[in-house]
Amino acid sequence: MATAKKINLRPLDDRVVVQPSEAEETTAGGIVLPDSAKEKPQRGTVVAVGPGKLLDSGNRGELSVSVGDVVIYGKYGGSEIEVDGHEMKILRESDILAKIG
Repeated sequence: MATAKKINLRPLDDRVVVQPSEAEETTAGGIVLPDSAKEKPQRGTVVAVGPGKLLDSGNRGELSVSVGDVVIYGKYGGSEIEVDGHEMKILRESDILAKIG
């Protein structure tokens, strides 16, 4: 699993920056997978969170995740970016399906 890295990136509103976990190298049966056969991970570590969605009342809604949380997110959600040579995803909080742990 990828270790959360301190980054200088501040997402806006209810967005979250996630560092995806490494793709599986082998199957449960021990077969080594080539890069072309690896599925993109849907799990990662939160490395930055926005201030929360702006509500009609003018207050900000509190996010359910925080830096360091391990999350599962939708396969096609968010935008892929590269920061300091590391692949990251920017997701809306609603794209996150679950927290692990």
